[in-house]
Amino acid sequence: MKLRSASLAILAVPLAASAHADGVVQKLITPADKARLEKYGETRKAALAEARKGDPAEVKELDAILARPLVPFSDKPLTGTWKCRTIKAGGDFGALVIYGWFKCKVSDDGSGWMLEKLTGSQRTKGRFYDDDAKRAIYLGSFFVEGDPVPRYGSGPKTDQVGYAFRTGTDAWRIEFPAPYYESNLDIIEFKR
Repeated sequence: MKLRSASLAILAVPLAASAHADGVVQKLITPADKARLEKYGETRKAALAEARKGDPAEVKELDAILARPLVPFSDKPLTGTWKCRTIKAGGDFGALVIYGWFKCKVSDDGSGWMLEKLTGSQRTKGRFYDDDAKRAIYLGSFFVEGDPVPRYGSGPKTDQVGYAFRTGTDAWRIEFPAPYYESNLDIIEFKR
């Protein structure tokens, strides 16, 4: 793997609970991450085309995840403990890799939902911002287990941006276009 440890400060940006894509998030998002979201559609299409050349059983599993209809985030809060797994589509790591399940937690500190991946060597911590009824923007930081959590905006090796989609009362995912490491599209799937 081509991961490097980073020593950085704690993510601590106070944010509005109902931040919209044209509000707080636009003031916080880095130019590089804004560009990644602007190319989300084409990045996703190319990554999924490459992923579909992978193991047929994993392709079938990926297609089932992506086929789930989107539902509003307002149905139920995301707070609590979740099982989460990472899916890597396209890129240096191969056509498609679906990892096993780890533990994630979503909390609400009064400023909105905050995600933290609690287990596994590759971690993320960040916040969600409303984009529309069925999509949110995630701004977070990548870090390796045991390292300090970097502040969002620390640079391209640790900054993460993605779109979050709810697919049921107890299921949702985040899609990260053009992550810095290993793949062309990362998807973190969540379920209770």
